[in-house]
Amino acid sequence: MSRDVQGFRQKFGVIGPSTNTIVQPDFEAMRPYGVTNHYSRIFTPDTNAMSNESFIAGAKLIGQNTLEAVRSVLTCAPDHLVMGMSAVTFFDGRRGADAFQKEVEDLAGIGISIGSHACTAALQAYGGVRRLAVLSPYWPAMNEQVKLYFEDMGFEVVRDHAMQAKSWTGIAAITTAECAAALKSIDGDDVDAIVQVGTNLSMVRLAAAAELWLGKPVIAINTATYWHALRTRGFSERFGGMGRLLEDF
Repeated sequence: MSRDVQGFRQKFGVIGPSTNTIVQPDFEAMRPYGVTNHYSRIFTPDTNAMSNESFIAGAKLIGQNTLEAVRSVLTCAPDHLVMGMSAVTFFDGRRGADAFQKEVEDLAGIGISIGSHACTAALQAYGGVRRLAVLSPYWPAMNEQVKLYFEDMGFEVVRDHAMQAKSWTGIAAITTAECAAALKSIDGDDVDAIVQVGTNLSMVRLAAAAELWLGKPVIAINTATYWHALRTRGFSERFGGMGRLLEDF
C-alpha cells in the first residue's frame, strides 16, 4: 500500500469526547514531522449540573460510545490508536483498564495507548516513585476510581484533589492559575510525584513548569498518553518545554 503523503511515518487515530477541546491541540503540539493525528469524536452530551452521580454516568456513557468512534477512525487506516479520554480507562482499577484496552484492540486489530496505563509507564520511566498526589477536574466519586487504579498498580495515593467542573466543556475553562494553586495544595514532602488526569484540563505546559519549581515529576495525562504512543511505535524524538518525560525518556 502506498504511503500517506503527510503521515508517511505514522498515522494515529485519536479517540476523544465530542466536548473535548484540549486533546487535539495538545497532541498536535507533540506531533513529530511525518506523523499525523486523526481525531474521532465520541458523541458526548454536555451538562450544566455535574455531580458525583452524573459524572460517573456520563463517563460510562462515553465508554459505551467509544467503539463507534473507533470504527469511524479505522476507515483512515491508522497505525495506532490514542485514547483522548482518561476517566473510562480508570474504572474498576487495573482489571477494568486491561478489559477496556483489550475490547478496543480486539475490534481495531491495532494497539491503543490509554491514559491510565500510559501514566503508569511514565511513572516507571522516571523511577523511584511510590507515593502520588492526584489532581483532576473530576468529582470525588471518579477520583476514587483513579485511586483504585493506581493502588492496583502498586502506588500509594497520599492526596487527591477533585476540581469538580460543572460541565464537560467547563473542564477546558479551568484556568492555569487555578491548576497551579491546586498543584501546590496537594504537594508535600510525602509525595514523590504528582499526576494530573482529565484530558480536557489544559496542563501540558504547566506540568512541565511545575516540575522545575516543585523539583519532582509532574505528569500531565495528555503528555503521558502521547509519549506512550510515540515510544510504543518506536519514535525517539525529544521535545523541549513539555517536561522531562518528553525530554529525557
